[in-house]
Amino acid sequence: MKFRMLAGASSLLVLTALLSACSSGSGDGADGSDGATELTVWLMRDSVSAAFQKQFTQAFAKAHPDIDLKIQIQEWDGIGQKVTAALASNDAPDVIEVGNTQVAQYAQSGGLVDLTDKKAELGGDTWLKGLAEPGTWEGKQYGIPYYAANRVVVYRKDLFQQAGVDPAGIRTREQWLAATRKLNRGDQQGIYLTGQTWYALAGFVWDEGGDLAVEEGGRWKGALDTPEAQAGMRFYKELQALGKGPKDADEANPPQAEVMAQGQVAQIISVPGGANAIAEHNPGLKGKLGFFPVPGKTADRPGAVFTGGSDLVIPAASQHQDAAYAFVKELTGDAWQKKLALAMSYVPNKTSLASAVASDPGAAAMAAGAAEGRATPNTPGWAAVEAENPIKDYMTAVLTGGDMEQEAAKASEEITRAMNSAS
Repeated sequence: MKFRMLAGASSLLVLTALLSACSSGSGDGADGSDGATELTVWLMRDSVSAAFQKQFTQAFAKAHPDIDLKIQIQEWDGIGQKVTAALASNDAPDVIEVGNTQVAQYAQSGGLVDLTDKKAELGGDTWLKGLAEPGTWEGKQYGIPYYAANRVVVYRKDLFQQAGVDPAGIRTREQWLAATRKLNRGDQQGIYLTGQTWYALAGFVWDEGGDLAVEEGGRWKGALDTPEAQAGMRFYKELQALGKGPKDADEANPPQAEVMAQGQVAQIISVPGGANAIAEHNPGLKGKLGFFPVPGKTADRPGAVFTGGSDLVIPAASQHQDAAYAFVKELTGDAWQKKLALAMSYVPNKTSLASAVASDPGAAAMAAGAAEGRATPNTPGWAAVEAENPIKDYMTAVLTGGDMEQEAAKASEEITRAMNSAS
């Protein structure tokens, strides 16, 4: 999914279609005026640049002269309804880019091709966990990892230097807290972290071995009341106190990039692109912003982070499944993944390709964190949780003095109700 939104899936249902059609040639036929198979692909706005799209299209045409590739750029607003309608029709596109957390909702209703038997050929052993796992439904692979993005720490190089803080020495949570305490002085905020940045909380919960919800006996239940999840919330509370972020708002209210641009914030948790927004609001900060992965509990691995990004799916209604698979194989293959990562500052879909973005500081920090990437619970019912978002209410309640155990139990009950009422 488009990472700036980081929204979970909304509820809807999709069933399985076997890729036997892909190997048999079923559905492929010449439908272009020159005898070529016309392949229609939906990619989302800003997932590729015009220059990259042109380069890929030309190379694909040369490698596959029998396929006439037609890429149609779609808008994120309203895309869920549009994809749902397309999957239920007899005139679906042949390949669709979907948000990584949206695959389950489409796979449940039967409109997607099962690509499980293609995992080995596509290098599935090294796919990013945060893209690959949400691309599955009931043990089968429907979504093929396309690209990823995740949050890192965006920091002020000059403020760190003035405080005598070396970002290279921040490898653990405790080191992060110690550095942030040094940076949090006078009018300067050690970190700007709002009270409802729940994706950041999710990472801390995962680091502790907890989760937002768990499945037991075919039924989902909220898990914020577990000791592990509460340990993650305690760390969040300690970190959030080292700044002046509002306890009753998320990172978009007001936009945290605009707050950091005002000059009194040493660091935020953001996708690297946030640095561009900061510099746009305050050109004086251009060149003064750096990046490092969200620290973990121990120095040997970064902290867990929510992985945003997209997967590619093939609708069961596609009339050209062989050609569709050829497109998916090309775009998610190593050669084009490296080019895409460099062109768009994305994280490639495989951990083995992390070195491709070594020259881009923001993307390199993302790639390091992406190795510990996770996604929200892989079920269509999660959409109902995000619609109500009791996690935000829970966080605000705890940060403003509420009893953590009581508030966690309440939020977990609300998550349980929302997830199961939607199923």
